[in-house]
Amino acid sequence: MIPAEFNDEIALVRLAQAGSTEAFGTLVSRYERRIYRLVRAVTSNNRDAEDAFEETFVNAYANIHRFKGDSRFYTWLVNIAINETVAKLYLREVHTWASFDEAERTGKVMSLPGDIRDWRDSPEEGYSKPELSEILSTALEDLETPMRIIFTLRDIDGLSLEDTARILGLPLAAVTTLLTSARLKLRKNLSVWFEEPSVPATGENRCESVGHILGLDLVEGRECT
Repeated sequence: MIPAEFNDEIALVRLAQAGSTEAFGTLVSRYERRIYRLVRAVTSNNRDAEDAFEETFVNAYANIHRFKGDSRFYTWLVNIAINETVAKLYLREVHTWASFDEAERTGKVMSLPGDIRDWRDSPEEGYSKPELSEILSTALEDLETPMRIIFTLRDIDGLSLEDTARILGLPLAAVTTLLTSARLKLRKNLSVWFEEPSVPATGENRCESVGHILGLDLVEGRECT
């Protein structure tokens, strides 16, 4: 058993770096569900997700000595997971990466045509959880791959814009542009299922709608702020 005083993440990482497979196993248990959810949302298929998931933790174990502690361990794991996922997707979807290149080249930030918010107070009303999950997953899969990656990292997994940009090696402005495009496209795709708001959201009621709607089903415990 790992002593109670080593239950914090930093201590677990240090134990794993010293060769403790039990400590590494505890880290895997802590984050495996989130990592799988991330790679599944990005790859849009179970086979690639399972491959990327396995390779993420194999590479994390092999390279844990490289973790310097200058970020959260989970952020470091996400970086590995995205690298594994992107490598797979790039081979099968080369043509879809043009929007990444364009955003990186221009660095322009799109302005929002009004607030993006929830389209009803409780979007899950009227749908069972499996139905809602299918609707939202399908809408997410319709995004171009770069948009899906950025939306997943920022609005589903809850990483900051800065961490998202750092992981992807993109300018912050480029990430903001693609995230805005993703939200707007999802809003359009989901409009057939959810009522559009009649009054713009402001102040405390403002919510990043599509991320919140997806988050209700795909990420337990996250709240819109």
